[in-house]
Amino acid sequence: MITISSLIYYPIKACRGFEVESAQVERMGLQHDRRMMVVTPEGGFLTQREFPRLALVTPKLQAGTLELGAPNYDSIQVGIQTTGVPVSVDVWKSKGVQAIDQGEEAAQWFSDWLGTAVRLVHIADGYIRKVSSEYAINNDDHTGFADGYPILLISEEDLQDLNSRLETPVPMNRFRPNIVVRGCDAFAEDAWTDFTVGAAALRMAKPCGRCQVTTTDQSTGEVTGPEPLATLSAWRMSPEFGALFGMNAVTVRPGAIRVGDAVVPGAGMFQLGLHRHALRAVGIQIQTHRVVTGRGQCHHRGGTNATGGAGHDAGSVRCSHLPSVDKKKAA
Repeated sequence: MITISSLIYYPIKACRGFEVESAQVERMGLQHDRRMMVVTPEGGFLTQREFPRLALVTPKLQAGTLELGAPNYDSIQVGIQTTGVPVSVDVWKSKGVQAIDQGEEAAQWFSDWLGTAVRLVHIADGYIRKVSSEYAINNDDHTGFADGYPILLISEEDLQDLNSRLETPVPMNRFRPNIVVRGCDAFAEDAWTDFTVGAAALRMAKPCGRCQVTTTDQSTGEVTGPEPLATLSAWRMSPEFGALFGMNAVTVRPGAIRVGDAVVPGAGMFQLGLHRHALRAVGIQIQTHRVVTGRGQCHHRGGTNATGGAGHDAGSVRCSHLPSVDKKKAA
């Protein structure tokens, strides 16, 4: 049985996350997840790509109050403002997102910590930042200040498979997921079209292409590169999305979920017809798989493909990890 093994939300984009036993899945993502963000005075978003020290900031939420802390640094408490005169901020391709500035004290704290002038903002109440229309399920699918989608799901088996290829294993927090599951084959979620868990229902939107943040040690804020990105880039590379690890999802039905809840994938695309984005993901995975197995070696674990399809020949090795699908037809 597939179950939730961990739930994590990140109050401020790029800052430390918190594991919880239960969470409310909202249309925007897990409750309180990445509703706040650090920006330049002009409204440009900041991430660990430019400021890895953000990984060390611990934001704690309690009854409308935000506490900011960092190692060997004085903490402060400020009231969270979600209404008022909005300012316009940008996050990736989303321009002019309406947000509420959190005041001078929070701005000064972050500016001193990062060594440059910045502001802290909260997404404005009622503002809808839509996900990419190319991968949306519904016209009003939206998120907060996450890179692009409300939920990121990864399995423990994914990480085990990756770590089996690394000289030095990395922890799950390198990938900053919201929902971690266990009990499935590695990367089985690549082929899910949707899933239910607890009272919530979600639909897969697109694979998650990874960036240099995966090379930052989340406990020290140090960039340790090039792993695990180098291995992912050689193993699970997509020309469209980059190095793949995890799946982005949108909320179809909000509801409460908790650690230990059963995760029930949909009947699957090979039974119900191919969902266009899930199909694209499988095409990418097969392409990546053939790069790996072109030398006549199969490195996939488990020996059973997630959809129950037949295996394919990988050089001199028979592989049963994925069904034999023509990449051109799957594109």
